Amino acid sequence: MRLSLKDAQTVIERACAHADGLGVPMNIAVVDGGGHLLAFARMDGAILGSIDIALTKAKTSILFNAPSENLWEYCKPGGPAPATEYTNGGLIPYAGGIPLYDETGTLIGAIGVSGGLPVQDGEVARAGAAAV
Repeated sequence: MRLSLKDAQTVIERACAHADGLGVPMNIAVVDGGGHLLAFARMDGAILGSIDIALTKAKTSILFNAPSENLWEYCKPGGPAPATEYTNGGLIPYAGGIPLYDETGTLIGAIGVSGGLPVQDGEVARAGAAAV
């Protein structure tokens, strides 16, 4: 299965609803299995500087087939691969990027969320990912 535009829009709708519930406007990006932008939403009042961060969190999640915050253990100071976040055109090792899988477990895309605290970004991304 591949991620359709309709699926991506459903992911964004679910994430926006969760962000509304938190009272935090977010930027939400959904990328396909190749890390290319499929759908995007900038909620009213979302921080402009977080647009690129949301997209990069989604790409980070695709490239490492894991939540974006998992990368932190590798690239943190003293970690086994410090400065990994500077590879691949830049990565974001904080919460907010979640891979999306089809019913067979195949990676089909990712959601990236930015605009709140990292814990809020992660919570909104997980809520959006649950729509797949």
